[in-house]
Amino acid sequence: MGEISQIVFVTGPSGAGRSTAINVLEDLGFEAIDNLPMGLLMRLLDGPALRRPLALGLDARNRDFSTEGFLDLSKRLASLEGFQVTTLYLDCSADILLRRFSETRRRHPMSPGSSPLEGVEHELELLRPIREAADTLIDTTALNVHQLRREVERWFAPSGGSMLAISVESFSYKRGLPRGLDMVFDCRFLANPHWQPDLRAADGRDPAVAAYVHADPQYLPFFTRVTDLLQSLLPAFRSEGKAHLSVGFGCTGGQHRSVALTEAVAKALAEAGGQVSIRHREMERRKPDARPD
Repeated sequence: MGEISQIVFVTGPSGAGRSTAINVLEDLGFEAIDNLPMGLLMRLLDGPALRRPLALGLDARNRDFSTEGFLDLSKRLASLEGFQVTTLYLDCSADILLRRFSETRRRHPMSPGSSPLEGVEHELELLRPIREAADTLIDTTALNVHQLRREVERWFAPSGGSMLAISVESFSYKRGLPRGLDMVFDCRFLANPHWQPDLRAADGRDPAVAAYVHADPQYLPFFTRVTDLLQSLLPAFRSEGKAHLSVGFGCTGGQHRSVALTEAVAKALAEAGGQVSIRHREMERRKPDARPD
């Protein structure tokens, strides 16, 4: 039996949180496509096999949307071998939807030229059969953005847990701080391999350079405290709904100490179950035959 491709239809009335749910699913590793015309879906699936689960945002604003068409498409896909189809319906009370449109001062897409109330009521009635047939229903009436994120994660995150992508990056202070870092650690106090002629041309990924940095008596206490700090904060970041955490280690040239720390911390976080990526900014800027600064 081949692999099962997961497809999640995300729908619900305008203002109920559909876009937020789509973004959460994308953070969870889904390929997310919003407002795809329903007539193009089968052509999309006829292409290359899905490499990731697929989240599709469909609602009454789609130009070829109809309740009957949506239900027929869902049934058709569910009958095909190799697909697991789920409809996620974001529900909300009419008075809260009306208040949300009033607060944002947006026109309702179902009644751009008249009262938002008419649009809200018309859309709720239009979507009622889809609501009744939905596999998963999340009522967002009393939820804020963070609570909605946790609800979506509860239903769709792998193993029921939230995914937090962690990026660990090395850099040179001479070139300034990278943009977008959440946390920064300065490791210029550690012994510098630059002053060792046999290590100068290498970088912190070289075992000899890493061993030199690790041999500094100040290295292990620093490494331990940093990793303990990050491990203690990760559950809180996940609970808050944060999807990405970026951590930077800087040294003078961004070639030796910061690279060694980045490699070691990223390895420790990955071994603890984190989804970790590594970037060495100055390594990316160097030409293949260039020497470290």
